Amino acid sequence: MVPDWKIYPRSQGHSTVYLKNVVTNPDIEVGEYTMYDDFVNDPRDFQKNNVLYHYPECNNDKLKIGKFCSIACGAKFIFNAANHALQSLSTYPFPIFFEEWNLPTDTASIAKAWDSHGDINVGNDVWIGYEAVIFSGVTIGDGAIIGTRAVVTKDVPPYTIVGGVPAKPIRKRFDEETVKKLENIRWWN
Repeated sequence: MVPDWKIYPRSQGHSTVYLKNVVTNPDIEVGEYTMYDDFVNDPRDFQKNNVLYHYPECNNDKLKIGKFCSIACGAKFIFNAANHALQSLSTYPFPIFFEEWNLPTDTASIAKAWDSHGDINVGNDVWIGYEAVIFSGVTIGDGAIIGTRAVVTKDVPPYTIVGGVPAKPIRKRFDEETVKKLENIRWWN
């Protein structure tokens, strides 16, 4: 059992956790000191409440979150199974109801029910705002900021602030020279 001080970084309350110490799913990798705050649900239930439609046994998809990230309440990570095949005659996911339709039961056949977009990769020192949504296949660069309720469908460059639906760049946090220096320093290591 992990001691409380390794789970809750603040003695004043239990709405914030160090994610690395509460996530047990081997397909979710979290770096040191990354924190998640949830004032609605138990933050220890992050992998159940915030990592959605994640069936790595079908697609081998992973959620990778770097070190020293700050993830606000309600942020969601949406994987492939939330999507339905767009090129099919119907968007209905028949293969996941294999018993009803007498379809193959192997995971490879079931995975064909949706388009595969891949892992979600979050860099280091990333701040993800309240109720932001990150979709599969997205990479968020080091030092980026994802605005409140942004819907991230495309990669976010390092040290870029994005917001909106769909998320679009608002501005860089620093000039290009400073960004290059920060990328070289990699202070989180």
